Amino acid sequence: MIQCQNIYKSYDTKTVLNGIDFTIPDGEIFGLLGPSGAGKTTIIKILTGQLSFDKGAVRILDKEVGDLTGEDKKQIGIMMDQFGLYERLSCADNLKIYADIYGIPHSRVKEILQRVGLADSTKLSAANLSKGMRARLLLARVFMHAPKIIFLDEPTSGLDPQSMRAIHRIILEKKKEGCTIFLTTHNMEEATALCDTVALLNDGKIVDYGKPKEICRRYNHQKKIILHLSGGEDLELSHEKESAKQIYDLLQAEEIETIHSSEPTLESVFLELTGRDFEEEE
Repeated sequence: MIQCQNIYKSYDTKTVLNGIDFTIPDGEIFGLLGPSGAGKTTIIKILTGQLSFDKGAVRILDKEVGDLTGEDKKQIGIMMDQFGLYERLSCADNLKIYADIYGIPHSRVKEILQRVGLADSTKLSAANLSKGMRARLLLARVFMHAPKIIFLDEPTSGLDPQSMRAIHRIILEKKKEGCTIFLTTHNMEEATALCDTVALLNDGKIVDYGKPKEICRRYNHQKKIILHLSGGEDLELSHEKESAKQIYDLLQAEEIETIHSSEPTLESVFLELTGRDFEEEE
């Protein structure tokens, strides 16, 4: 559905993208993960035809991105930021304006607002929405024309955990319908929960690429098992067959409360690969 091949992009003497490669199959959620300034938004703008690039190739919907027609672009939905709403207008009226642009009947507005959990807020002005409600309205606008591909740039940035979970449910529902979703985030838990495949981006380069759990397993150097025992202490064992009997005996004695592996997180993998904390800004 989306192919990005050896993309380079520079501004004056600064290279912001340095040989970016990835492929996103139809119906997957792809996560582009990296700290602020890593180049995530630049890649979205290139993929959606908003920004030119120096060299490489981009294909979307089986076409070169520069060959996309107006009808092709109607199959693409984009949520780039938390702006773009008419503050004085109600939720419903915001979507009606968007519906008029795309030739969508106003009857769809009520359906979409209900779908994103804003059925009781149709008359509330955008200026009076909470951050979580605002994010839902922006998603509603993206969904209005039923796109096949959806680009979401940091869709849950700054949201509380409850609002974040609500947005996640909406995103996963769109995946079930067959949408291909391109998601940028610096939230590792979000990426692990939502994404089929992720790419770790740092200083304009992809430093690793694959399924979240597979990436974590590749960097599981310690291979330890941590047992939290009923007495309150933690027992660390090697991830080897010699530990099996000890674990069995403790289970038989009902002394184990929890068992955890030492598998790293995406955040710790990123730190190992780059020497940078994921929340660190350039």
